[in-house]
Amino acid sequence: MSQRADASQCGGVVVEFEADDIRDARANRARSMPGSALIYLKGPKFLIYVSGALSMWGDRMWHFAISVFLIELYGRNLLLTAVFGLVVAGSVLLLGALIGDWVDRNPRNKVAHASLFIQNISVTVCSIVLMLVFSYKQRIEQIWDGWLTVVCYTVVIVLADVANLASTALTIAIQRDWIVVITGYNRGHLAGMNATMRRIDQVTNILAPLAVGQVMTLASNVVGCGFILGWNLVSLIVEFFFLSRVYRIVPALSIKPPALEEDEVYLQSMERRSSQGEGNVAQPQPLTEGNCNISLPLKEITDLPLCFRRFRWLVSTCKDGWRAYYRQPVFLAGMGLAFLYTTVLGFDCITTGYAYTQGISGSLLSLLMGVSAITGLMGTVMFTRLRKTYGLVNTGIISSCLHLGCLLLCVCSVFAPGSPMDLSLLMPYITSNSSSELGGMASQRQKHTYPLRGGSNQPLLPDRSSIHWTNNTVLFDNVPSGSAPESYISIILLFLGVITARIGLWSFDLTVTQLLQENICESERGVVNGVQSSMNYLMDLLHFIMVISAPQPQHFGILVIISVLFITTGHTMYFLYAHKAKRKRRLDT
Repeated sequence: MSQRADASQCGGVVVEFEADDIRDARANRARSMPGSALIYLKGPKFLIYVSGALSMWGDRMWHFAISVFLIELYGRNLLLTAVFGLVVAGSVLLLGALIGDWVDRNPRNKVAHASLFIQNISVTVCSIVLMLVFSYKQRIEQIWDGWLTVVCYTVVIVLADVANLASTALTIAIQRDWIVVITGYNRGHLAGMNATMRRIDQVTNILAPLAVGQVMTLASNVVGCGFILGWNLVSLIVEFFFLSRVYRIVPALSIKPPALEEDEVYLQSMERRSSQGEGNVAQPQPLTEGNCNISLPLKEITDLPLCFRRFRWLVSTCKDGWRAYYRQPVFLAGMGLAFLYTTVLGFDCITTGYAYTQGISGSLLSLLMGVSAITGLMGTVMFTRLRKTYGLVNTGIISSCLHLGCLLLCVCSVFAPGSPMDLSLLMPYITSNSSSELGGMASQRQKHTYPLRGGSNQPLLPDRSSIHWTNNTVLFDNVPSGSAPESYISIILLFLGVITARIGLWSFDLTVTQLLQENICESERGVVNGVQSSMNYLMDLLHFIMVISAPQPQHFGILVIISVLFITTGHTMYFLYAHKAKRKRRLDT
């Protein structure tokens, strides 16, 4: 079935994705025109890039700064940071479908402007509160027996969470919906815009924390809050103007189909199945008050108090959103991408904290982080080339194989010389004789572990007094004294696998992103991508639970193996999707 037929049957605007040869010819003609550069700078793509860069830069600065601020506020303790991370992940997990449904049910310009305003104003107010707390902390602690301090902490976390929810809504609206319309449903242009947006994200992920970190280091936390406040106010004005202009010069953005109710979508999907002859499915009867058992009678609903009706509507919307996600033909691909979030094999505080215990200095970690950003950019370039040569589905297969192949180096690092993994942790039931032998082996391997201050049984994250925090990296300045590890083979293999795997990872991420853009009905893009965000946060929470359950450096090898198993499961789901997609394509032809 063609893309046009799919869109018309699911209630979306009838569209046809343009072929690559037509796109290339049109691009060549545009480049030959005089003044084409000026036209491009005034065009919607460039405006979206600039607006996205400003938004991503502000997000990265804020995510870095809020973690540092919370640590400083609570006496250099990680408790507030952990609470903030739990609140952010839990809110997106619970409200992702509602956010997506709100994006679907409202005009595009109102969604973008409201999300942008709420996000930037929340960050601005939060920055003001933080400036007051840092300036008058001692006085605030004396008011209400210290309870005013708790109130300030609560306000900061709530405002930061609201800003993150608004940022999620803006990302869904712009990167999952607007750019599909802006590219005119041209697959080649869509792939190019997705790759460019991801490159901007990779660059800002490195530079933005460094910029605001320098301001906070050279001046103070109060000045850092003021810098973020000023950035958000200026960014709000510029982004508002640019998005408004894009909305005006792309008339298709003002055309949005109404969101379908769950019952309508179900009926239409059943009709498609019966018309395609995929099974002897009986023609469903219209859902009326007489034969529908899934909803309460109208009188019973109206008799409920308003608060209960609103709560019932919220629950029903969430349930319908998850049903819509499960119903999508790209469900397995989206689930596969979510499973990739359950991993310790990335440049976050966990992996870099482990590297610190193995004798890697902060300067080397920062260098490795820069190299990983370059390989991530290489993945975006590889995606565009592979998609044009082999098609989108095959690009995902190639990227998956490359990703898994590179991660095998991480598995090898677990058993390589220099690994601190203690196999006795996996066999608590062994006999005493075997325990003594394994204890001797563990002690022999423990010689390779970089000695830490305060004992050898320390968690992956030491006290913050010796580190600089970034949004996703911990850089240690004061390397503890002690003898160097006997072998660096294990840690070399680990980071070699992590860095090279980012090529396949980001290519695979872009593949699934475009599959979601191309195959989801226009009326359901918001809610499905909202549920996808919820799944991503859920799987990300699992990897933190893993670390909490096994926090010692000797446990890290187990975490690596579990991470690779989750990633393998995710790619297996994509392989199943690719098999079904190719089979359906053969049947259609």
